[in-house]
Amino acid sequence: MSGLSGFGAALERSDMATIPVFTEVANVTNLGGPKLSRSTTDVTAHDSPDAYMEFIGSLKDGGEVSMDINWDPRETTHANLLADFEDTVPRDWQLSIPLPTGTADWAFTAIMTGFDPSYPTDGKIEASVSFKVTGKPVLTVV
Repeated sequence: MSGLSGFGAALERSDMATIPVFTEVANVTNLGGPKLSRSTTDVTAHDSPDAYMEFIGSLKDGGEVSMDINWDPRETTHANLLADFEDTVPRDWQLSIPLPTGTADWAFTAIMTGFDPSYPTDGKIEASVSFKVTGKPVLTVV
């Protein structure tokens, strides 16, 4: 098989209880991330071979997670997103990707950094939502 379908992927929000309950965000149309990256540190010296710059790997960044939703201000999970934007404390999230024989789940902690609604004259009301991951996201394949 040359590829997998992304259909059925879901983003779930933790209630942050001692024994957390995760609730799926409704009406998600696109999910992306986490966008992992790594910084580099310049270790170039006067004797670097052939005058080429040299680097070593440095700190890693959990990146961002993004999603687009068919936004409905009456939907409870969407109201929770707006409440999260007002909160400065990171929240636990799960991004689940269906596989033919199980799932791949990203577990991460993030701060909501953007909520961008749009209201086209000839189209659906939607919103783009972004999260900044704090710490290491963990992928578990089941």
